[in-house]
Amino acid sequence: MLFATWISTFLLAGAFAAPEGHVRRSRRPAGRQTNPLQRIQSTHVSDASAASNISHAVYSSNWAGAVWNTYPADSFHKVTGTFTVPTPGPPDGYAAVWVGIDGSTCPTAILQTGVDMHFENGVVAYDAWYEWFPDRSYYFDDIIINSGDVIKLTVTAYSKTTGMAVIENLSNRQTVYQDLSYPFNPLCEMNAEWIVEDFSGGGALVPFCDFGTVTFRDAYAYLNGGGYVTPHGSTEMDIVQFGRVLTSVKESAGAVTITYRKEL
Repeated sequence: MLFATWISTFLLAGAFAAPEGHVRRSRRPAGRQTNPLQRIQSTHVSDASAASNISHAVYSSNWAGAVWNTYPADSFHKVTGTFTVPTPGPPDGYAAVWVGIDGSTCPTAILQTGVDMHFENGVVAYDAWYEWFPDRSYYFDDIIINSGDVIKLTVTAYSKTTGMAVIENLSNRQTVYQDLSYPFNPLCEMNAEWIVEDFSGGGALVPFCDFGTVTFRDAYAYLNGGGYVTPHGSTEMDIVQFGRVLTSVKESAGAVTITYRKEL
């Protein structure tokens, strides 16, 4: 069971209405949950033309982005990244943009927070959430997110069993954050991530939409021993479903860009 305490929410009440065609919340899938990395062997990738253009050849069914797997002789206590919310498109479905600690080589727990995008029959919607896997996701209801907004995501582990998730909408100056305590599934603090995910609903992956392009800027993972690292030099991961590579990832110092690959 998750022991959570609501800390505070800053609202500009009614000042930022969603524009026509952009509703405040998505149609939330039952049992919504992000999951640990689900790796796929490269031999299962039939999209050879795409794979030949991707240097790292690390694939999963659910994660695309940049992952640090235990920085040499150190571990992580904070991950942050800022992105501009894209407008998703067909096919109908969802995509989650998040930062997190663990879930790759440490599959037993993940501290993460992010934004869901939803596209259905031409209607676009967004949701903000946090999660300490293996508990389910919980939504932040008191923040409005629209396409084009600049969002800063931060997770901080105060210890392996306590932490905080923060989402800041830098465009409308709304901030939500949640203090967390989870004594039964401690973090390893081995992994740091900047991810676009095909998450789960009702125990299965939800349909994955075209999320466009997500670029995490000012992307940093802070080390317990002091200092920080950027996505540059981390492991790049792409989503593969039904043998086709759906994403393309490019990292640099302080940034990682994740793009949905349209079918040729």
